[in-house]
Amino acid sequence: MTSRDKPRLRYFEEASGQRHITADDRYLYSREKPRYRANIIGTGTIGQEHMRVASMLDRIAIHGIYDERASSADVAAEEYSRHSEDTLLRYQDIESACSDPNADVLFICTPNFSHIDVLETAARSGKPIFLEKPMATTLADARRVVEIANDYPAFIQVGLQYRYKAAYVEARHEVLARKTLGAIKTIGMSEYRPPFLDKVGQWNKFAEYSGGTLVEKCCHYFDMLNLFAESEPERIYATGTQAVNFTRFEKDGKAADIDDCAMVVIDYKNGIHASFTLNMFCPHFYEELVICGEKGRLVASETFDFQRHNSANSRLKVELGELAASRYSDVAYTQPIEQSGHHGATFFEHVALADQLDGHSVDSATPLEGLWSIVIAAAAQESIKSGQPVIVDDFISHNELNPVLGR
Repeated sequence: MTSRDKPRLRYFEEASGQRHITADDRYLYSREKPRYRANIIGTGTIGQEHMRVASMLDRIAIHGIYDERASSADVAAEEYSRHSEDTLLRYQDIESACSDPNADVLFICTPNFSHIDVLETAARSGKPIFLEKPMATTLADARRVVEIANDYPAFIQVGLQYRYKAAYVEARHEVLARKTLGAIKTIGMSEYRPPFLDKVGQWNKFAEYSGGTLVEKCCHYFDMLNLFAESEPERIYATGTQAVNFTRFEKDGKAADIDDCAMVVIDYKNGIHASFTLNMFCPHFYEELVICGEKGRLVASETFDFQRHNSANSRLKVELGELAASRYSDVAYTQPIEQSGHHGATFFEHVALADQLDGHSVDSATPLEGLWSIVIAAAAQESIKSGQPVIVDDFISHNELNPVLGR
């Protein structure tokens, strides 16, 4: 059994009744010495989540941090001290954080609109890069990310981590590996959730900085739809508006302008029809994936009522009628992993990153897949604005994306 798959039994490892187990006797409780060191650029909410998860996985140590706001870096360092005894380096500028030869991998966790500028600096290092989602806020910037990746000596992993949520991992296995449903005909995804949280400078309240709600938040779901469809989108129609959230919010005299609800319909070139529904003025979180094939239906769902409990409730239903046995099951990661961030998806995203650093092939999102998620999101935003469907090939040509898409 290798260190990559040895169970940790964290529940017992962290229990007060097991403190008498000394280092010499720790096997299931043992902590691997990390082989790699990472620098975190941007120490807001998601940057801190990556720091916390890394301290659990023990394969990538956090070497240093940089944030242009010293107060954000102060908070991140304080929070990290609760999970790790490691000493963090504090860089004075982004160039130093990226070029430090003692860092093996760079995490870009800055606000969306700054990703491309930070990436341009980080790419001069030649180091492996983890780039948070959405990888860019405009198609022009997304095109530039792919151009950088195509000529880059190392890999760039994009933070589309919903593909690692427990229910969706199981759904991908059933649909794409086992082919339980046979040929897929329709795919539907939906998210019901509370409003966007506060951010430094409130950049996520303005489409100019976030790329728009469908880019900022929903690129996750468009990535999932693309994975299940295994085809390029052909036609997109969307409707949406700013119905409830932040209708009276202003910052520096500018009114918030992000949509808080939308419905998107996608026709894929292989004949699959897909849809996505968003509502961001609900009291708790609910996600659902419904896939119908020629042999049956799969439903994967995740409920997180943060006002009542701390754990997500994920379920998977495979309904095959008279053709075969149907199954109804709960799916979950162990509690420490699930509660470390994004219901465990970030942890397994880190596993993929560490595996990739080890030279293994992984299924993490690539810049090209990140671009396709943004293509759908941007086309949907355009459809909302125009009230007309968007022909994706025309949209791609208009935005000069054909070269990076290999056309």
